Amino acid sequence: MKYSKQREQILRYLKSVKTHPTAEDIYKEVRKISPNISLGTIYRNLEFLSNSGNINRIKIAGDKDRFDYDTSHHYHAKCIKCGNIEDIFVDYLEDIDEKISSISNIKILSHDIIFNTICNNCNKV
Repeated sequence: MKYSKQREQILRYLKSVKTHPTAEDIYKEVRKISPNISLGTIYRNLEFLSNSGNINRIKIAGDKDRFDYDTSHHYHAKCIKCGNIEDIFVDYLEDIDEKISSISNIKILSHDIIFNTICNNCNKV
């Protein structure tokens, strides 16, 4: 990966949080260190970083994309009340990829599963 100050700042921020921020969230935080950075620069670098496998882009239908520093195979839980996204670390279900490949005759590279939940904080209310 070609080095850039902006990419380094984005990666440093993502590594420091477990909140799965949006591009706008990242922009607000990175601007605290680099006031002249533009939202367009954030979007371009997030696109580059996710396409090159340096970060994970979490796509959720009807919601803004979120970003995760952890690129390991894992799942996510999204709270339907507060919108919080949490990591779920269980064994990656490779057999799903194999089963779908065998019945559909297409090559499955990976899959993403997002569980709709009520998080512990919202469940207490």
